[in-house]
Amino acid sequence: MTKQLKNLIRQVPDFPKKGINFLDITPLISSGDALQVLISQMGAMIEWSSVDVIIGIESRGFILGAALAAKHNKGFVPCRKAGKLPPPVHSESYSLEYGMATLEMQPGQGRALIVDDVLATGGTLKATINIAEKSGFRVSDLLVLIDIPVLNSMKFKGEKIKSLFQY
Repeated sequence: MTKQLKNLIRQVPDFPKKGINFLDITPLISSGDALQVLISQMGAMIEWSSVDVIIGIESRGFILGAALAAKHNKGFVPCRKAGKLPPPVHSESYSLEYGMATLEMQPGQGRALIVDDVLATGGTLKATINIAEKSGFRVSDLLVLIDIPVLNSMKFKGEKIKSLFQY
């Protein structure tokens, strides 16, 4: 079933700019059946007793994180692009593979699972870990739908980042 799910991810060359191979998860999440299986498989990778809240990274991390939070009865905290959350917020700027960005998060607490769609160079995930800790959370785990290991060697607590698919 995992292979069938992976086949629903569309590769879009030269988007959002030349040289980037964008992985479009829209066909995967637009199928109710596929989304249910996807969330179950991602959820099976996590030790839920060590998670109080899920932090989803804008924007596709919102979809996956909120679905996981609802399924596992956890709270959901958005990590948003700058200027989208009312104060108070903590912010973190970082480099993307195609530019610079800033993320913001409101203060909170608890053991947090950070969820995103793609781990490419690791900049967004590292920035989210930093901002989560500045905001009062203790990051207990990381989960991404897709890891691109040729672009990163990122580890968390000495372990490879949890991912359902690798490209």
